[in-house]
Amino acid sequence: MKSSTSLIGQRGEHLVVIQFILFFGFIFAPVWNPLLTPALMSATEPVRWVLLIATWLVALVLGGFGVMHLRDYLTPLPYPVDHSQLVKHGVYSWVRHPLYSSQLFAAAGWVLFTFSLSHLVLLVLGLRFFDYKASKEEAWLSERHPEYLDYAKRVRKLIPWVY
Repeated sequence: MKSSTSLIGQRGEHLVVIQFILFFGFIFAPVWNPLLTPALMSATEPVRWVLLIATWLVALVLGGFGVMHLRDYLTPLPYPVDHSQLVKHGVYSWVRHPLYSSQLFAAAGWVLFTFSLSHLVLLVLGLRFFDYKASKEEAWLSERHPEYLDYAKRVRKLIPWVY
């Protein structure tokens, strides 16, 4: 095992920086929906509220239980901590990366609520980014936990039971 000083810059720190840029970019991006009229926004408001609440509840469940089940192994870096154990129970039996999924579901809720094309673009970029970051993390997890490959065959990556 390499010493922690020789790993600086090799544990995915740049991915954490990109994640923060995407996160704050999403928060501060203006809502842009040039094709929708105020009348259409008003007519769809009840459905949009239901979709927002539903996706945000999914995000809270995935994120909250993901943190709870990961506990001592939680790190902002995709590189697993030295004392990590493979977590396969709880929300980790639904999706392999519930913390990434929670951010995507929260973002999807906002996109559905606002019909914002700017946020939709950032959501697609976020999905691509988290797919890449999860793949890097999974390579490291597979090295550390050989049983990870069997787990990955049974459980979806980012969207429970779908992808």
